[in-house]
Amino acid sequence: MDAKTKGKRFRTRWRKQDTELTILALPTTVWYILFCFLPMFGIIIAFKNFKISGGFLSNVFNSPWAGFKNFEFLFKSNDAWIIIRNTIGYNIVFIILGIVIPVALALMIGMIHNRRAGKVYQTMMFLPYFLSWVVVSAVGWAFLSFDKGIVNQVLVDMGRDPINWYMEPTYWPYFLIFMNIWKGLGYGMVVYLATITGIDKTYYEAAVIDGASIWQQTRFITLPLMKLVIIMMFILAVGRIFYTDFGLFFQVPRDSNSLFNVTTTIDVLVYKQLKSATVGMASAAAFVQSVLGCLMILFANWVVRRIDPDSAMI
Repeated sequence: MDAKTKGKRFRTRWRKQDTELTILALPTTVWYILFCFLPMFGIIIAFKNFKISGGFLSNVFNSPWAGFKNFEFLFKSNDAWIIIRNTIGYNIVFIILGIVIPVALALMIGMIHNRRAGKVYQTMMFLPYFLSWVVVSAVGWAFLSFDKGIVNQVLVDMGRDPINWYMEPTYWPYFLIFMNIWKGLGYGMVVYLATITGIDKTYYEAAVIDGASIWQQTRFITLPLMKLVIIMMFILAVGRIFYTDFGLFFQVPRDSNSLFNVTTTIDVLVYKQLKSATVGMASAAAFVQSVLGCLMILFANWVVRRIDPDSAMI
C-alpha cells in the first residue's frame, strides 16, 4: 500500500466529530500538561540538597546531589513508626467505613418513596462536604474548648471536671474518624445512590412478582449491580492509603504538640519539613507517597482481577 492510499484511508477515518471532540478535550489536555506532567520535573529535588538562593531552575541545577539521604529521615527518624502507623491505620479505617456507611445510607435513601424527602436527606448529608476544614476546626473548638466549650460546660453542669480535650490523645482517634466520615459521607453516598438510580426497574418488578422481600431484592439485585462501582471506589481509596487529609490532621487538632502521637501523618510531616526549609526531605516524602500509592493501586487491582476478572479496572 503506497503513501497516497494510506493518507486517503486516514482522511476517511478522521471525521468532523473527531475534530469537535479533540477541540473539546484540548483545554483538559493543556491543564494536565501544565499542572500534572510539567511539575513532575520537580521530582529531582528529592535527590538534591536543595538550596534557596535564586530562581527555581537555578536552585535546582546548582544544588548539590544528595543521593538517597533525603529519604533516610523518613525511615530512620525516631517518629517514623508513629507517622507510618497513623497514616496507614487511619486510612484502613477510613476505607472500610467509607464504603460500608455510604452504601448502607444510599440503600436506605434509595428505598424512600417520597422524592422530596429523599432530596432533603441527600442535601443534609452532602452539605458538610463543602465545608472547609478551617470552618470545621472552628466548630470543633466551639465544642471542645477548655474554657468556653459546650462539652465542658455540660460536664460542669453535671458536676464533673472539665477536660482539656486538646491535651488528651486518648479521644482524638475517635474524633478524627468521626470527622472524616461525617464530612465525606455525602459524596460517597451520592455516588452509590446514582448507581442505584440507574438500575433498571424491571429487575425489581420481576422480583416482586416472584415474591422477593426488600432484603432479597437488595441482596440479589442492588448489591451485585453496585459491585463494580464499589470495587472501583475501593481501588481508588487504596491508592491513597499513604495520603491523608492535611486539614483533618492539622487544622482540626490545631497542631497541638500533645496530640503528636495520634495526629501526625506523612502529609503533616511534609508540611512541617517545608516550614523548616528542608525542601529536599519534603519532596522525598511526597515522592515515596506517590510511588507507594501507584504500587498499591496496581496491587489492589491485581487482587481484584484474581478474584473477579470482570470487576478489575485494567
